[in-house]
Amino acid sequence: MIQNQRITIKDVAKAAGVSTQTVSRVINNRPDVSDDTRDRVQQIIEELGYSPNVIARSLSRGRSNALAVVGFGLEYFGSTSVLTGIEQKTSELGFSLLLSLLDKFESSRADQILRDLLSRQVDGIIWAIPGIDEVLAWLMGKFENISVPVVFLNKFQNGNDTVVAMDNLLGARLATGHLLEQGYRRIGIITGPENWWEAQQRESGWRETMKQAGIEHPDELKVIGNWGAASGDVGLHNLIARSPDLDAVFASNDQMALGVLQAARRLGLRVPDDLGIVGFDDIPEAAYFYPSLTTIRQNLRDLGALAVDRMCDLIKARQAGEEFAPDISWVKPRLIVRKSSIKNNH
Repeated sequence: MIQNQRITIKDVAKAAGVSTQTVSRVINNRPDVSDDTRDRVQQIIEELGYSPNVIARSLSRGRSNALAVVGFGLEYFGSTSVLTGIEQKTSELGFSLLLSLLDKFESSRADQILRDLLSRQVDGIIWAIPGIDEVLAWLMGKFENISVPVVFLNKFQNGNDTVVAMDNLLGARLATGHLLEQGYRRIGIITGPENWWEAQQRESGWRETMKQAGIEHPDELKVIGNWGAASGDVGLHNLIARSPDLDAVFASNDQMALGVLQAARRLGLRVPDDLGIVGFDDIPEAAYFYPSLTTIRQNLRDLGALAVDRMCDLIKARQAGEEFAPDISWVKPRLIVRKSSIKNNH
């Protein structure tokens, strides 16, 4: 017997040599399982001491016991981490998961995915497409009369939406506030694409924090990036051309911060003495940049897991005929301080 850890449906499936869907069918007394398989799974359940999640069992009665997630851009660090959190939580609760991906947003493709998921009678949809302006315009009214609950990730709340979001505004305040505390004053920002909600929120946090400190923040201290390292490199050159007295940069993700670090080295700027740098994400490589990167850590797996929890709440409320007040649940980021922002004489 496995000791001192929570047994999941995956553990049972692996030990029995079957899929998690088969274990779920046995747990819910579905008829489409052979007697031999049923006996083997039940024996493994007893041996491992597995206790099926009560919520998942109650939700699955008369339902497909499947959740759907619509994701976007797996080349981005955040997207893969969120999807990992969603997958782990759905597996823990005994749900199967249908994943649909968009490489780029096209309204016709999004409509097709939505129709397909509804035809499969999924119990709920987690909409994990970034809050890009064109996506938000397409979403207006799209889910008002839909037959299953929907949880949205990382967008502003509108009407009856249930949203789970990273507090990007707080993260930007932490980043900018930290640079101010270190004595930096001419703090520029390299934003993500301006049509992304996350980029807009991070810019707002930078502006608000600079304003609260009584420091002017003209547009010459802002350049627009595209989340890639090369745009961070170009961004620093543009910032210095506009503001030669620049002494710090808040890069809106770690990849752009890497570009800033490389550009600073070529320009002969010492980091952090001549230029303080803070990123956003805390990708695994951030601690190994030179110098190591101060950044904002996003608990993205927690974000994905919380979206599944909120989905369960919605499904239970619908089945019980209860009202479920729409709201937005925030996941708080953390400041991770490393060498790129700590002046040697501070």
